[in-house]
Amino acid sequence: MDNRQFLSFLESGDFASLFIEAGWNRPASNVPFSCEIGAENKSFVFKEVAELYVRVLVCETDSMPLTAERNALDTRLRKRYDAYIAIFVHKDTQMHHLWMVPVKSADKRSLVRIEYQERSQADFLYGKFQELQFPIGEVPDAMDVLDRMNHVFQINAADVTKKFYKEFRQKHNAFVKGILNIMDKSDCEWYASVMLNRLMFCYFIQKKGFLNLDQDYLSHKLAYVQQKKGEDQFYGTFYKDFLRILFADGLNKGEHSAEFEEKFGRIPYLNGGMFEVHKLEEKYPDIDIPDSVFEDLFAFFDQWRWHLDTSLTATGKDINPDVLGYIFEQYINDRAQMGAYYTKEDITEYIARNTIVPWLFNETEKKSPDAFRTNGAVWKTLRESHDDYIFPAVRKGVDKPLPDEIEIGVAVEPQETLRARRAEWNKPADDDLALPTEIWRETVSRRQRCMEVRDKIASGGITNINDFITYNLDIRKFAENLLTNTTDHLFVRHFYDALCRVTILDPTCGSGAFLF
Repeated sequence: MDNRQFLSFLESGDFASLFIEAGWNRPASNVPFSCEIGAENKSFVFKEVAELYVRVLVCETDSMPLTAERNALDTRLRKRYDAYIAIFVHKDTQMHHLWMVPVKSADKRSLVRIEYQERSQADFLYGKFQELQFPIGEVPDAMDVLDRMNHVFQINAADVTKKFYKEFRQKHNAFVKGILNIMDKSDCEWYASVMLNRLMFCYFIQKKGFLNLDQDYLSHKLAYVQQKKGEDQFYGTFYKDFLRILFADGLNKGEHSAEFEEKFGRIPYLNGGMFEVHKLEEKYPDIDIPDSVFEDLFAFFDQWRWHLDTSLTATGKDINPDVLGYIFEQYINDRAQMGAYYTKEDITEYIARNTIVPWLFNETEKKSPDAFRTNGAVWKTLRESHDDYIFPAVRKGVDKPLPDEIEIGVAVEPQETLRARRAEWNKPADDDLALPTEIWRETVSRRQRCMEVRDKIASGGITNINDFITYNLDIRKFAENLLTNTTDHLFVRHFYDALCRVTILDPTCGSGAFLF
């Protein structure tokens, strides 16, 4: 299918033909069904239009579902389907579509949104959809389809962030050159970083409407200041007569005068210390920065979509707070000799998951002890789970037979021929059985470990929540499934109470990656 055909299907809203043409199957049933959400039981009616282990659902709607509504719909849809693609079609606007796709990675599940309102924006989606096409007559297996779907809709934050950071470095250098009245070069670079961090933070919160309900607050205020130059209200630069006051007397203070609100609007109090008067501002009281520096910087920032969730839009230029961590990491890489280090997301996620979630379970057990008895709901759920909570990477290839030349070395006896029987074990393992870079020795060891854990789960050998860490099980998914499926309302209540009481200390807090 070429791009012209793809866009033609989108324009007509014919998603059934789109997926059938791409090698998917017609659904066994296309009887519409309704999902009611919210206190007012707002209804969304879905119809299956195609399937290939993944169900494609279409819903016509008067208004696109908001974030909270999408999350509520996902909770209902995931009880019905293991995997799905939901496409919302606006009834009154041609080609205004929103795709909602749950994406699973090794240790978490994200709800991805792709939205477009015209033909040119949908070009972005065509590149992704190509991977979801299968030759007519080919019968792919379920894992292949799911792997492709996860890859296609995965938010590649790292690539987007690197692209952003490449140009950001250029803007940083230009910002350094634009700073006036700081003589020391290292202080100048330091202050540029301080200002850019403040401004990026402001871009995130302005997109949520927190700065006077204006999503383009900074750009509008820059134009406002320039318009007022020469009159009684403003005489200097945007930096000196607006930003410095906004930071120190606005975002850094809890109460604002009527005069302040007249010029700056309604501004929240953020007590994190980011907007306090900086030591460099005390050291160099005459700092100034020309308006042209901010014009150039805001023009760059405005090319990107700033938001606090994991949304993906048709622009492919989505920035979430992870970008701040990445930028911090790049700065820190040059400053390791100062004793500053950046901890990457996979490590912070692993540590946070395996400290917070066990604590929540332990607190819940104090109030709901029956659920945690040997035959209680918690451990019964685990015993009946087969290997649902063993990570996919650990299970890779476990149920497929080993090649004969590898299998012959699995048996330990007789010892005298063991070396000869394992002669092939140090060679790279086959891709369909192994993880990237694994040799056969590592693959066999991982398989044996997986089978041992599987047997331990089935036999009821795991009856302590800390064993989830010992045996590297997906405790987050386990908690989510328990809370979703339990009929014990007190279990949910006690878990929620524990969540409300949890306090978290990050003794090494730098960028806030652990807390985030």
